[in-house]
Amino acid sequence: MLSLSGGYWWSNRLSLRWRKTSLLACWLSFCAAESLIACPSLCKCNSGTLEVDCSGLGLSSIPLDIPTNTRTFLFLNNQLSILPEQTFSNFSALQRLDLSNNFLDQLPENIFRDLVNLTELQLRNNSIRSLDKDLLQNTVLLRQLDLSINGLAQIPSGIFDDLPSLRWLSLRSNRLQNLDRVTFEPLVSLRQLQVGDNPWECDCNLRDFKYWMEWFSYRGGKIDQLACTLPKELRGKDMRMVPMEMFNYCSQLEDENSSTVLDNIGPPCSKGAPTAPKPKTTTPEAEEDPSVGCPQKQRYRPVSVRRAIGTVIIAGVVCGIVCIMMVVAAAYGCIYASLMAKYHRELKKRQPLMGDTEGEHEEQKQISSVA
Repeated sequence: MLSLSGGYWWSNRLSLRWRKTSLLACWLSFCAAESLIACPSLCKCNSGTLEVDCSGLGLSSIPLDIPTNTRTFLFLNNQLSILPEQTFSNFSALQRLDLSNNFLDQLPENIFRDLVNLTELQLRNNSIRSLDKDLLQNTVLLRQLDLSINGLAQIPSGIFDDLPSLRWLSLRSNRLQNLDRVTFEPLVSLRQLQVGDNPWECDCNLRDFKYWMEWFSYRGGKIDQLACTLPKELRGKDMRMVPMEMFNYCSQLEDENSSTVLDNIGPPCSKGAPTAPKPKTTTPEAEEDPSVGCPQKQRYRPVSVRRAIGTVIIAGVVCGIVCIMMVVAAAYGCIYASLMAKYHRELKKRQPLMGDTEGEHEEQKQISSVA
C-alpha cells in the first residue's frame, strides 16, 4: 500500500510540473508571435534590442502599428513632411529617435512631450525653419541632439533650459547669424558643439556668445570653426581668433544709447516720429530747424583700426628717417669722391716728366696718410 501511494504521489507531481512547463512554453511562444505580428510591414524589427528600422522605404507617414515598447526607431531617408502631434504619445520607452533626411519643415510644440527616456534625437538634413522654446522640455535625459543642415535662422531662448545631460549638439549648415549666450548657459554637461557653415555676423550681437565660447573652451569643451561672413574686414576669420578689443566700441555704444535715453525727456529723435504741436509764430526768426535736436551720432572705430592707423604713421616716420640717412650717405660719398679726384689731379701736376723715385716715395706716403 505504501509503495502504491508513493508512486501515485510522484506521478501527480510530475504531471503538475509538466503542465507548468507547457504553460510557460505556450506563453513564451505567444509573446514571440505577438512581437513578430506587431512589427510594421516592410520595416525591420529586432526583438532583442527592441529596434524598429523603417529607413529608406519612401514612406510619407510613420506606421501606426509600431510596438509601444520600442527603444530605437529609425526613419531615415523617407519622405516625411508632417508629424501629427500625437505621433509619439505612447512611446515612453523610446531612447533613440532618428528622423534624418526627410522633408520636415515644422515640429509641433508637444511632439516629444512623452519621450521622457529619450537620449538621442537626430533631425539632420530636413527643412526645419523654426523651433518652439518648449519643444524639448520633457526630454531631460537627452544626451545627443543633431539639428544640422536645416533652415534655422535663430535658436529661441529657453529651448535648452531642461537639458542638463546634453553632451553633443550640432547646429551646422543653417542660416544662423548670431546666438544668445543665455540660451547656452544651461548646458552644463555640453562637451562638443558644432556651429560651422553658418552666415555669422561678427558684430555686437555676437559679442556675448564669444565670451561664452571662451568659457566653454576653458572648461574643456570642443567647438568647430565659427567663420565670420560680415563685416568685410573679418570675412573668413574664425570668431575665436578675433581679439576682444574689436568689441570695445559695443560697450561705448551701449553707454551712449543709455545716456541718450536718460537725457531725452521728450519723444525719441527719429525721422518718422510724431512731434508735439507747436504754437504758430508770425516771425520767421522763431522757426527752428527740425534737425537741430537730432545730432548725428559719431561712428566709433574699432581699436584694431586705430592701432592700424598708428602703425602706418610710425612706419611712415621710420621710412622717412631711413630715406634721409640714405640721402646723407650718398651726399657724403659724392663729396669724398670729388675731393679724392681733386687730390689726384694736383698730385699728377707736381710729378716731373721723368720718373723720380723720391716723388714716388712721397706719393706713397701721402696716399698712406690719406688712407
